[in-house]
Amino acid sequence: MIANKPGHLINTLFAKKLAKIIKQEKRNNVPTYDLSLPPLLDIHQIMEILPHRPPFLLVDRILELSSKHVVGMKNVTMNENFFVGHFPGAPVMPGVLQVEAMAQCGGVLVLNTVPDPENYLTYFMKMDKVKFKQKVLPGDTVIFKCELITPIRRGICHMQAYAYANGKVVAEAELMAQIARKN
Repeated sequence: MIANKPGHLINTLFAKKLAKIIKQEKRNNVPTYDLSLPPLLDIHQIMEILPHRPPFLLVDRILELSSKHVVGMKNVTMNENFFVGHFPGAPVMPGVLQVEAMAQCGGVLVLNTVPDPENYLTYFMKMDKVKFKQKVLPGDTVIFKCELITPIRRGICHMQAYAYANGKVVAEAELMAQIARKN
């Protein structure tokens, strides 16, 4: 690309146009998974890794798991405890629980790096750039995807997390967590 005597206005308009195209591509790049296939980890195997228990265990299945990413799933039903008060007559899954579910998926990713995950806990350290884009309603199946931003060092994990439902991004966040041995 060659530009002769470009002015500040033209550069700015060009940058905005590029940013819009990149954002559109990112928004339309929603992964699809065959939920009829058996999961990599079911709820019982997840409970062997994570210390969370119902009603606060917010991941039903792990669909993919590698050293750099994890994909989990949650079936949101009307029977969830939080729908009693959030909101009566117009139930919506709270955003903080969506972030917690993404973090639990990330916890599976981090704890997968140690030989004895049942002896460790994962603690939230930071969340940045959290955005809620769509409502999560009863009946939705939410897919959570977490990817490492940097390699895990000294038990600290920095990852980019997304939540998808109904073919759209419903939430996204940068999360940081640390694993620590149980006392």
